[in-house]
Amino acid sequence: MTREQKYEAFKALHARPGAFVLPNPWNAGSAKILTALGFEALATTSGGYAFSLGRADSPEQLSRDGLLANAKEIAEATALPVNADLQNGFGPSPEMCAATIRLATSAGLAGGSIEDASGEPDSPIYDLQLSVERIEAAVDAAQTHQFLLTARAENYLYNRPNLKDTIKRLQAFAEAGADVLYAPGLSSLDEIRELCASVPKPVNVLMGFGSATFSVEQLAEIGVKRISVGGSFARAALGGFLRAAREVKDKGTFTYAKEAISQDDVTAFMTKL
Repeated sequence: MTREQKYEAFKALHARPGAFVLPNPWNAGSAKILTALGFEALATTSGGYAFSLGRADSPEQLSRDGLLANAKEIAEATALPVNADLQNGFGPSPEMCAATIRLATSAGLAGGSIEDASGEPDSPIYDLQLSVERIEAAVDAAQTHQFLLTARAENYLYNRPNLKDTIKRLQAFAEAGADVLYAPGLSSLDEIRELCASVPKPVNVLMGFGSATFSVEQLAEIGVKRISVGGSFARAALGGFLRAAREVKDKGTFTYAKEAISQDDVTAFMTKL
């Protein structure tokens, strides 16, 4: 399947009724497993990728080249559409955002997200005008290259739980031409319902973060289109690793192996495409 065909398939998922889950592999192997399990599309995770490198999940810790190389490996490991976590576009300027979108299409990605987070501790969110200009530039690049663009409002991840401002930002991003809208960190169904009712584009919601444990059915009922899990699958895998390592170190036993996937099963997953 060509990248353009993956883009069309990805776009169709957003147009059909109901919600779908967009799980987040962190490398080619985890992408193969999620593909074999029957998911319909995948998304990269900057968090999962960062953890695999022994780094924190931040633009200062991750290079654009490295993140896109990881995303390309994931895209090549599956016949499914892959959406990329492109952080804040790896630069403050609209031109940098557009360049990042073009590079993402060259890596074989069907879509990707651009955040409005600046990475600056004293001013963590770009002002609205610059944020909109950044999305407009990303939209121009995305439409030229058949790429589904998600615009992210990061208020809730930076201790700014202002739903009114978050909705205002996402409405402006929709007006600028973004295909999907995303505000990670919302913690109540009422907030998510209000957001979905206030914007004209499909909404992505993050699960596996914080205390929210809403089901796919609950989220679909209030208007959510797409559900991703961010770095939580990677953290779940690391949780299993940590429990096994602690058992060996603290108890000198190896019962963790009873819960491990078998060598044959792993091999079967890795040989499928």
